[in-house]
Amino acid sequence: MSELTEIVDSLENRISKLLHKYENLKQNHRSLEEEMTAVKEENQRLAQKIEGSNQEVQNLKAANAMLGSTEFKTETKLKLNSLIREIDQCIVQLSE
Repeated sequence: MSELTEIVDSLENRISKLLHKYENLKQNHRSLEEEMTAVKEENQRLAQKIEGSNQEVQNLKAANAMLGSTEFKTETKLKLNSLIREIDQCIVQLSE
């Protein structure tokens, strides 16, 4: 009978240890999810910052071309033509 008691005690001890490990893993998982969410938010913020910087670079290239630089002249002309087409479309829509 004492053997049976020892086996039951051993099983209880193992189950207790497993439950403790499970709780630790659950807590670790929760903290990793929070960290992942924070990293995703930071990634999104940085992506928006990069997009803004790319737009600023394009604006600076256009300004540089308007100041006489020939390096980005073609790009600037294409951009201006595109803007003029958009303005023309707006005028047509307003006159309807």
